[in-house]
Amino acid sequence: MDFQYSVKYSDRKTITITVERDRRVVVKAPRGTPEEKIAAIVESNKLWIYEKLKSAQKYSSKIEYKEFVSGETVLYLGKRYRLEIVNNAEESIRFAGKFIVAAVSAERASEVFKEWYKKQAQKIIPERVQRYASNLGVTYNEVLISDLKYRWGSCTPKNNLNFNWRLIKAPMFVIDYVVVHELAHLLESNHTSRFWTIVETQVPNLKKAQKWLNEYGIVLERSF
Repeated sequence: MDFQYSVKYSDRKTITITVERDRRVVVKAPRGTPEEKIAAIVESNKLWIYEKLKSAQKYSSKIEYKEFVSGETVLYLGKRYRLEIVNNAEESIRFAGKFIVAAVSAERASEVFKEWYKKQAQKIIPERVQRYASNLGVTYNEVLISDLKYRWGSCTPKNNLNFNWRLIKAPMFVIDYVVVHELAHLLESNHTSRFWTIVETQVPNLKKAQKWLNEYGIVLERSF
């Protein structure tokens, strides 16, 4: 094999292989799994891994950053809203059909927006999780909003659901797709045909959501 992979052990029951967006191959395995068994499974799936590795990159490696100036546009739930910088704002950031931000926040603009986005994600995403979990008849432990770096969501062996705070910039149908994708892992751990059938029953426009993430995922990673 002309690729390397890393192994992450946890209290899971199955072995899964993931090709991350930065081309890292990650194997997740139950604690105590022999290295020989993992190597054999990777070997048996090498054609699938090669296919993923040689496919066109989803995003450009260059991330552009917006300027903190009035008139700039800021993304929220799939729409762009005007940014207005004011000198006498009582709050560091306020949303009222546009983003009104205190001028004194200029030096930490990225952090101010990150905090605001995370708060919105913590309000909206858990509600979507609860809704779709009820539809699927599954239970979960916690919903966590954090910085997942190269992933939009994940489901842990302890049934915790993790979501990238940047998702709150995406349209709701994209958020719903990622939510259902992770909930479906509670019923089917791997990306089998049954897994995708489960997802599509809840998100009929999943292809549209996947296409949106493939085309605009880099935009979610930009500052603001």
